[in-house]
Amino acid sequence: MTRATWEKVFEYASVPVHGTLSRKLRKGIKIQVNEGRIYELATVFLGEDFLRVSELGGKEMVNTYYSWDKLVCVRTMGESAD
Repeated sequence: MTRATWEKVFEYASVPVHGTLSRKLRKGIKIQVNEGRIYELATVFLGEDFLRVSELGGKEMVNTYYSWDKLVCVRTMGESAD
């Protein structure tokens, strides 16, 4: 997949944070990158060379960086429409 395709996946799962280039996950949406950790209350930044996922971990902000060319899969999870 191309970076543009991955960006569309993240744009679908998130909304812009006013006044920044970051995006906050939509309410009730979780993401999982490369079969790793599941992020629920995260903010993503779609950089030119990387994807950054920021999440509050206790009392500190934890940033995880992914290279666009190393993304293999992204899973989005949300509540069922039933």
